[in-house]
Amino acid sequence: MVTAEYTAKDIEVLEGLEPVRRRPAMYIGSTDQRGLHQLVWEILDNSVDEVINGYASRIDVVLEANGQEISIADNGRGIPVDRHEKYKKPAVELIMTTLHAGGKFGHTNYVRSGGLHGVGASVVNALSKSMRVTIHRDGYEWVQTYRKGRPAGAVHRVRPITGKRGTTVWFTPDPDVFSATRFNAALIKETLEARSYLHKGLKITFEDKTTGEEHVFHHEEGISEYLRRLTEARRAAPLLGFIFYFENKDEPVMEAAILWTDERNEYIQSYTNGIRTHSGGTHEQGLRAGVVKAIRNYMETHAIAPKGVATTAEDIREGLCAILSTYVREPQFQGQTKDRLNNPEMTSLVASAVAPAIERRLNENRSIGDAIVARIIMAARARIASRQAADAVTRKSAVSHRLNLPGKLADCSCTLPAKSELFIVEGESAGGTAKSARDRKTQAILPLRGKILNTEQAASARILENQQVADIISALGCGFGKDFAIHKLRYHKIIILTDADSDGHHIATLLLTFFYRHMPQLIRDGYLYIAEAPLYRITIGDTAHLARTDREKEKILAAHAGKRKAAIMRFKGLGEMSSGQLKDTAMDPKSRTLLRVALADELLADSTIAALMGKDVEPRFRLVTEEKVGADELDL
Repeated sequence: MVTAEYTAKDIEVLEGLEPVRRRPAMYIGSTDQRGLHQLVWEILDNSVDEVINGYASRIDVVLEANGQEISIADNGRGIPVDRHEKYKKPAVELIMTTLHAGGKFGHTNYVRSGGLHGVGASVVNALSKSMRVTIHRDGYEWVQTYRKGRPAGAVHRVRPITGKRGTTVWFTPDPDVFSATRFNAALIKETLEARSYLHKGLKITFEDKTTGEEHVFHHEEGISEYLRRLTEARRAAPLLGFIFYFENKDEPVMEAAILWTDERNEYIQSYTNGIRTHSGGTHEQGLRAGVVKAIRNYMETHAIAPKGVATTAEDIREGLCAILSTYVREPQFQGQTKDRLNNPEMTSLVASAVAPAIERRLNENRSIGDAIVARIIMAARARIASRQAADAVTRKSAVSHRLNLPGKLADCSCTLPAKSELFIVEGESAGGTAKSARDRKTQAILPLRGKILNTEQAASARILENQQVADIISALGCGFGKDFAIHKLRYHKIIILTDADSDGHHIATLLLTFFYRHMPQLIRDGYLYIAEAPLYRITIGDTAHLARTDREKEKILAAHAGKRKAAIMRFKGLGEMSSGQLKDTAMDPKSRTLLRVALADELLADSTIAALMGKDVEPRFRLVTEEKVGADELDL
């Protein structure tokens, strides 16, 4: 048995912001694109808090030409610069360099806020290569700069000023922390516009120096206007164009805009203290409960419940599209990234505010109420028909003897989802190669024959009739759509493995559309991946090199320029590769490259999928030709 001396000298204490640099994902969720933009949202949240509490009316954001530097300015009170009595440092330095230092723990300076002032700012500072804070207050301009979380100098009083106040934070992310440090201008623009809808009267400007464009966001109609834009982006048809809007000025302070559309799924965007809660929470649960209660009361009051058709809460909420914005004095967010609200009291508080407001509007507008009930009855009948179709598919499907799994599935022996992977492979030939290349203990293979159904706008019954989709649903074991249950998922890595050509990209897009529309929680929880398969084999002498892109091919050729002649073969498909090559490039965890599918901005993703995969040709043509999304990478 190996023993080692373990004494006090082995105990390490991380001081200041060092814990953040050592374990950044604990504070911002990840170090990929989502974590990178979390830096922006943390600073933006501080400016929004000034707006929420009535101290600011304007926020200005500037993305520099290199795409890696950004500044966020507000016309709020300005971070204090006076010396802290206990810590003997200027307040701004304390806030920017110390975790859990700020003015939001009590309710004297901030009645409501999106977080603890200084936690977000200090974390951003820790993960930035450089940061500069400029403050206008007390008749002067004050500046302090930092490098990787440490002050690069003292707080400096620059010059006297008049008639101006506020805080400007400029920073550039640290490339030692993040896999990529270039910000997504489109994502920032969408987020800023969403924030402007949430706060009536707030003016937000965004100067994008990467393109030379400037945007001004100012929306007096607030979330009702945002809901209209949201449904247009989703290409959903609102039921009679009627929006339920209500505002509650008592505790909990909240406002909501609700309508029903022709879509099959519900869609709710929720916010707490101006922060998007991507994973929902107790306030969303309250909204859902309030809507269901109001509709049931309306149906009972007017005796219009359908005979022989039992309606469920899911039937009532089918096609529901809503925006909910709540303001909480003591928000209990889940984690530093604030994706979910956990205040238990919010469920009943929101439900008790929503239900009577909707019921009153329904009774005042009987034609609207009756139209919604008719839509609910239609949803219930469609659900029953879909369930019958699903049962028929299950009975007719060729299944294995275990767990009713698809016959094509080569399952793994491991039964722990956290250690199991499912490769969805393009083509039966490639599927056979993948079966030979896999680790039978942890890797399952499901080959697909041909292109799967485009599930955008397809009815549930038709989706279940498609054999490839039915096989995927059966293999995953967690259901889909309204019956989706994440805890039943059999694999925690679902890997799309297709050819590297345009046909392969098309199949991957069809799969992504299906997962986004019918199993979005897989993406939100980080379970969906795309494997980067090689496109070229380059043989130089006795050595074979594999390249996934044209750029990699050119890099390999440049590295061997002037040496032996290179023989280049473009793979037509995964089936042309040997099991060893497929294992090394796409399947072996030690050597493969996987891209995790993430939702940085659901509205942008939603509108893009609707345009590219929907029935209308014009939006697709406009997106490809005018927006020129990735035009330099198109394989035509």
